[in-house]
Amino acid sequence: MSRIACRFTRVEPRRRVRQLISGLLSDLPRKNCWTLAGHAGDATPDGMQHLLHRAKWDAGAIRDDIRAYVVEHLHDTEAVLVVDETGDLKKGTATVGVQRQYTGTAGRVENAQVAVYLVYSAARGHAAIDRALYVPRGWTEDPDRARSAGIPDGLAFATKPQLAARMVQRALDAGTPARWVAGDEVYGDNPHLQTALKHRRTGYVLAVSTTHPVTTHAGKFEAKTLATRVPKQAWQRLSAGAGAKGERYYDWAQIDMRRPTDRLGHWCLLVRRNRRTGELAFYRCFSPCPVPLSELVRVAGRRWTVEETFQASKGLTGLDEHQVRRWTSWHRWVTLAMLAHAFLAVTAATERRDRPTPDGLIPLTSNEIQHLFAALISPVHDLAHRLRWSHWRRQHQARARLCHYRRQAADRQ
Repeated sequence: MSRIACRFTRVEPRRRVRQLISGLLSDLPRKNCWTLAGHAGDATPDGMQHLLHRAKWDAGAIRDDIRAYVVEHLHDTEAVLVVDETGDLKKGTATVGVQRQYTGTAGRVENAQVAVYLVYSAARGHAAIDRALYVPRGWTEDPDRARSAGIPDGLAFATKPQLAARMVQRALDAGTPARWVAGDEVYGDNPHLQTALKHRRTGYVLAVSTTHPVTTHAGKFEAKTLATRVPKQAWQRLSAGAGAKGERYYDWAQIDMRRPTDRLGHWCLLVRRNRRTGELAFYRCFSPCPVPLSELVRVAGRRWTVEETFQASKGLTGLDEHQVRRWTSWHRWVTLAMLAHAFLAVTAATERRDRPTPDGLIPLTSNEIQHLFAALISPVHDLAHRLRWSHWRRQHQARARLCHYRRQAADRQ
């Protein structure tokens, strides 16, 4: 908290943000302004809502502090910057960025809000260091709707790969030590991120679809067609990293691609084959200098750490539990949730480094750190406080019900 204290000019929001983050790190079953305010001992959620909506502070500056904090403790010159998006299912259409769109969270088209995140994946741990809300054209092309949600005037539509490229460039411009970038097919099939990384001479391993066109010395083919021409002896059994059930072994093959005339580096198509089902996956790869197949496999395996980051951030620090509707409030909530998760990730990594794991125990994880930390900071409130909150909730719900009844009556007329 001392690292971000200078971002608040007044003591009140500085204290409030400490209470909010303590609540995010608690074991509350649900984390929103109501529950966090009750956890902090407030009589109403007004203070928490003011912090997220109207108080004067810069979420972008705290995002930079998070990046510096994560890099300081997880520093790795071979780190991978992983880009991916996640969606939060929503009701209604008033929440910023919400519309019917595909989200991997549900695996189908749903009414959802989607955001792109950048994760710093190092040997010792991983945590999100940047975020960007995806704003569909239905919002950017409707100034009145955008203004009602607090979206800045003149915000232009940007694709998910464009948002990812901006975050990667922001991290690299800040001196973030990272040699590679990884992402799924959304980013591999779109040339925008590839072009930006190539000109920065930053390596990438980006997943592509089976029909992705690949140019080789023999001509231009779809990725799945090239895979059928890989000789049996070219496949190698390698691990893409440790998973929950042990090492993730697959068969891998590398196909050289025709080098563009600018000769900025080396390109290849990486093919992954499931040893049990035979299912194939493809990655478009670039590196400024030649690297062995094992290094490309290592980077491809690191892409899964973004899923672990999403799972931990949502399950432990309430990344997806916000009940805010406006542009500023969304950025503030997710930034503080990222900060809470970064604390857990860094603390777990530091404990594993400084204290050898006793026999018969697994190393400390972010989940266990959260349980221990919650036990240390959990406040104990008296019965009167709990009764006041019960009264406030019932009063608020009564007002809401009355408003709904009045609206229904007006609609019938």
